[in-house]
Amino acid sequence: MPRLSWPAAWAAAGAVAGALLGANIAAPPVLAGGAAQMHAARALYTTPPHPSPSPGSDVTPPTAPGDPRACPPPPPPSGSFQGVAGLCWTASSDAVGVAEYRVMMLTADGFIEVASTSRTTAVVTGLGGDRTYTFYVVARDVAGNVSPPSALVSAPALGAGPTPTPATGDTTPPTGPAGTQADCVPDFNGTSFCWTPSTDDVGVAGYDVYRRAGTGWTRAGRDLPGTARSFIEAGYSSVPGQQYTYFTPGNSYVYFVVAKDAAGNVSLPSDLVTSTVPADYPTHSASPSPPATCRVDYDTWTWPGGFAATVKITNIGSADIDGWELRFAFPEQGQELTSGYSATWSQSGRDVKAVNADWNARIKPGASVQMGFNGAHTGANPDPRSFTLNLRDCVVS
Repeated sequence: MPRLSWPAAWAAAGAVAGALLGANIAAPPVLAGGAAQMHAARALYTTPPHPSPSPGSDVTPPTAPGDPRACPPPPPPSGSFQGVAGLCWTASSDAVGVAEYRVMMLTADGFIEVASTSRTTAVVTGLGGDRTYTFYVVARDVAGNVSPPSALVSAPALGAGPTPTPATGDTTPPTGPAGTQADCVPDFNGTSFCWTPSTDDVGVAGYDVYRRAGTGWTRAGRDLPGTARSFIEAGYSSVPGQQYTYFTPGNSYVYFVVAKDAAGNVSLPSDLVTSTVPADYPTHSASPSPPATCRVDYDTWTWPGGFAATVKITNIGSADIDGWELRFAFPEQGQELTSGYSATWSQSGRDVKAVNADWNARIKPGASVQMGFNGAHTGANPDPRSFTLNLRDCVVS
């Protein structure tokens, strides 16, 4: 049950919050239709890329925002709410100073940023009324370091809210998965957990699984079938096209699962569940890494809310590369791939993948292929730190 409170900060900001609510600009509206539709309108002017922090600058992130909770905002001048949720949290601490807080909301397409503020309160507008939504908050300092995520918080949207376009008919989400049990798959060298199935008035279409990462929640499993009752993550795959992550033997990883129906309604999250990798989990560091056979050049042009990137792969080995799959991860939660060319591009969480086209599959020694993509961002837009080609590390120029 969400804990409701009315902090003193709202009283001081009542008139401002009321005006923002009346103008419906307190935060980007969240409507049905998914991330692609939400990013349809973007600024078309350009500015030079933001400089990266200089070597030796602050690299210590803020602490995680504390005690996130639902806080009903002051009513707007009209005297009624229209799809509004209010959040409060306790301030993060940082050696230099916290620059902003980012509020992330769970949708059928993953977590998206819905508010950015320098205060410890936020008002999210444009929500479907009389429903409960799930959020977390991160802090960013003046050097661009991002904190660990706050605890998850579920907050009700007050008032009727806007009507989704097109109207979906079904607006009732499934019940949240219950009865989570860690390490329920025996003799498995990875992480695993199980749950009791959700119910829905029409039918559960599938499940998404999220794993807690350094600065947010990564979608570790997407569109699991509606009959799924468990999730396993092997940690490493040598099969091209499969997501991979290196796990540390004996370490624990935190997950939750949500249910989705065919209309895109998302349940409340399950209880958090912690799965521990067996101590005898096989590692891949015993053998020395083979020499790199690829070099990647990554260049970007950034403007408010968007960017364009060009990527060049050069074969620095002695044999042909016959078919390739390039992988990298965006450093920021708010970075998103929107379209690409000269390869088949896809994104899952922060992980991005580009697979060769028929005409550029072979790269001879000393030769290069070039591709690119357009993207969106919600603040900082740092370059990826590393790249792999066919699961082997590349040199980064």
